[in-house]
Amino acid sequence: MLGYIWHYVYTSFLRFKENLHICLLQITGYRSLFISVEDLRKEVFNSENEEHESMLLKLWDLLMPTIKLESRTTKQWGDIGFQGDDPKTDFRGMGMLGLINLVFFSENYTEEARQVLSHANHPKLGYSYAIVGINLTEMAYSLLRSGALKPHFYNTVLGSPELWHFHQLYCYLAYEFDKFWVAEEPESIMEFNQYREKFHTIVKTQLQDPSVSLTLTVHSKN
Repeated sequence: MLGYIWHYVYTSFLRFKENLHICLLQITGYRSLFISVEDLRKEVFNSENEEHESMLLKLWDLLMPTIKLESRTTKQWGDIGFQGDDPKTDFRGMGMLGLINLVFFSENYTEEARQVLSHANHPKLGYSYAIVGINLTEMAYSLLRSGALKPHFYNTVLGSPELWHFHQLYCYLAYEFDKFWVAEEPESIMEFNQYREKFHTIVKTQLQDPSVSLTLTVHSKN
């Protein structure tokens, strides 16, 4: 009997030690993740940087595989939701973080990203796909900065959250916001801020649930 008790105490101690280690990794990892995200946000898109340019062109190819860009500076960028002839001006707020999120979604959930783009180009319910995507990057960034994403990462990542996990969260927001927008049927894009805040409130409410997990479960067939 005494041997059983000691075995129980010992195994309980090992579980406690393991769980404590995981908790410490999650706490310090969250801080490290924010630093990594902040570095990308501060990295300015540079059209003379081949890596930056390659990533931008990759975004086009992923979303518009059958249509070739006429030139680097063209009104065609409006077809995927940029405001002007040169997308670089739209990345000022979120820097490379905004572009990387857009590419990550398009590359890892290609079918879903194209579906969202088709909704964004709807004649009545449409919105600027890329601009809204960058706006949702800002939402994800602000939630991370405030600490609101801690329950989500603690529940979904066994250890230190990495950039990949932040990009995955963005994919969830991009996909869910599109569903929300279509379901709400706004009168026009002029009401974007109103519905954006409504969606933001929904997400913040979800994050108050200790068991929250904001994970995109629909996977691309590509």
